[in-house]
Amino acid sequence: MARWRSADTTECAGGCMSGSGPGPVVQSALLRTELVRLRRDNRLTQDAVAKSLEWSPSKLIRIEGGKTGITKSDLQALLNEYGVSSPTKSDRLQALARGAKGAAWWDRYKGKVSDAYLTYVGYEAGAAFIRQFQPSVIPGLLQTQEYAQVMVGGAVSSQLAAAVRLRLQRQQELALRDDLPHRYFILDEAVIRRHVGAKVDSRIMPTQLRSLVELAQKDPRLTIAVIPFSAGAHEGMTRGPITVLGFEEGLGDLLYRERGESPATTFDDELVSSFRDIFESLVNEALTPEKSLELIAKTADDLMK
Repeated sequence: MARWRSADTTECAGGCMSGSGPGPVVQSALLRTELVRLRRDNRLTQDAVAKSLEWSPSKLIRIEGGKTGITKSDLQALLNEYGVSSPTKSDRLQALARGAKGAAWWDRYKGKVSDAYLTYVGYEAGAAFIRQFQPSVIPGLLQTQEYAQVMVGGAVSSQLAAAVRLRLQRQQELALRDDLPHRYFILDEAVIRRHVGAKVDSRIMPTQLRSLVELAQKDPRLTIAVIPFSAGAHEGMTRGPITVLGFEEGLGDLLYRERGESPATTFDDELVSSFRDIFESLVNEALTPEKSLELIAKTADDLMK
C-alpha cells in the first residue's frame, strides 16, 4: 500500500491534504465504490434502500454518484442497512468519509483551472501507477519550468500562470510521497525533436531533454520510452494523449483523455481496458528504455549544435 506524508505548511497555505492518505478525491471514490459493492452484495436496489431508510431515491443516487457528500449518521444508517457489524470496517469507512471532505492542495486552483482537470489531479495524487502516452509534448509531470512556461505562452495571464504553477506543484507534491508511484511515459519521437523554446532561448529544449535522462536514471520507478520515426504509423497517432491511472486501494483503473476544453475521466471497465491494450501496443512499438534515453541524450546534443 502506498504511503504519503503531508506537504510543507508553507506550500499548503490556502488548503491542502491534512495528514497522510491518498487525498479527498481518491477517498471519496473508495467510499462510493465500497458502498455500491455492499448494496449489491446484499442484492438491494437503490429504490429499496431509499425506501427502507425513508430517503428519496435521488439522495442515494447522488451519494453513490459522488454528487454530494455523506454525513456520519447517513453513512452509519447505510452500514446498518447492509449489515456491517465490524467496528474495524465501520471505522475505516467513516475515516474515508471524513477524508473525502478534506481540503486538498489543488483547491487553490479552483476557478483558474477547469474542475474536470482538477478532478484528474486529485486522482493522480493518489495513484500507484501512472501510464501515459504523449504524441506532441513532454508530459506535465516531467516538464521543466522553462518548458512549461513556453507551452502556455509565457504565462502572461493569471490563468496561464496558474497552469504553470499547478504543473510544477504536481511534481513537487508527488515527490513528497514516501512511495512514489510507478510511472511509464511513452513519447513519440516528435516530442523530443521539436525545438520548443527556440525563439526564446535555444537552451530550453536541450535542458528539458537532459532533465528527462537524469530523472529516469536516478528514479527506478520512472520509465521513459520513445517511439522512433522508423516505427512508422502507430495507433497512438490517432488517439491523442492517453493516461491510465492504477490504484492499490480497491479502485479499478481510471482513464483520462484530454479533449480540448472537456477533458474526461472514467472508470468504465470496457473503455479503460481498450486503452490499456492500446498503451501496451505502444510499449511494443517503442525503443527499450535504455535506447530511448540514448536517443534523448543524443537529440539534446544535436539541438545545441
